[in-house]
Amino acid sequence: MPHIKNALLRYRIIDRCIRNKYKPYPTKRDLREACEEELFGSISGEHICDSTIEKDLFSMRMEFDAPIKYSKKNKGYYYEDPNFTINDIPLTEDDIESLTFAAKTLMQFKNVSLFRQFNDAIDKIVDRINISKDEDADQYIQFETSGSEGGSEFLPPLLEAIKQKRWVTFDYASFKTGILKPRKVIPLLLKQYKNRWYLISFDASKNDYITYALDRMEDLVITDKTAEIPLDFSPDNYFKYSIGITGGNQYPQNIIIEASEIASKYLDSLPLHPSQKIIEATDNGGYVFSLNVGISEELIREILSYGGDLKIIEPERLRIEVQQRAKDILKRYE
Repeated sequence: MPHIKNALLRYRIIDRCIRNKYKPYPTKRDLREACEEELFGSISGEHICDSTIEKDLFSMRMEFDAPIKYSKKNKGYYYEDPNFTINDIPLTEDDIESLTFAAKTLMQFKNVSLFRQFNDAIDKIVDRINISKDEDADQYIQFETSGSEGGSEFLPPLLEAIKQKRWVTFDYASFKTGILKPRKVIPLLLKQYKNRWYLISFDASKNDYITYALDRMEDLVITDKTAEIPLDFSPDNYFKYSIGITGGNQYPQNIIIEASEIASKYLDSLPLHPSQKIIEATDNGGYVFSLNVGISEELIREILSYGGDLKIIEPERLRIEVQQRAKDILKRYE
């Protein structure tokens, strides 16, 4: 099943910018920032570079006969034919299949409270590409489903609190004790991990960032008190060096892992982290990998999920922790 092509999405954003009569002659930078903001929520240039936009403009000219011209006088791009739009070009079979895949993905969130306001829009998309009429769809494609929607009712108010920069209070039950305790925090970011929603927040009493699972919250209250967002918090960078949900804002460490031949193939095809790199080959047909991440519970569990097919070389702290976990596993079977 082909995935949604970011290039096609960028083409349509570029098309919309060029046709915007209220802001004519967009520059290359204008186009890059528009694409990056819409697709990634930022304009830093980290996700899309100027050369990508240049290639997109070339592809639009070649593939869609887009009459894109550059005005030296206005220092920006325009359509030689003002009536041209890429939206008039019919979708290919691959495009339709990609949209079908995306619409099926949207259906998973249809009943989550935060997204219920979009139910009609989702239904229209699904009906438009005939997914709802395909009775055999579930026979050849299945999506990961959530076992619980607990806490999803808190998504809308927490999102609003983040936007309005308000303090929030709630009662929270830890996994260990199950006892509810009051919390007062500054909500900063909502993140989904393994079909569960989490709130990343700043707790002034602990002077630290704390993560809370929404399904263990009760009695959420959005206060009228305005909060000052910590200067060092960045949604784009908080999880940059983390695996999972608990390792946010950590200082990254260089992790060296030796993998067996089979495990190496899995790691190469599905990296543990974007920073993963192959350092060298081993005598047994495997590889040695490096990662630049913070040490977290999720990282340790990922390593243990490979059993004896992975070996931690560095750092020593992580090596000792994995060794102890392995010994504890053996004790359970004695």
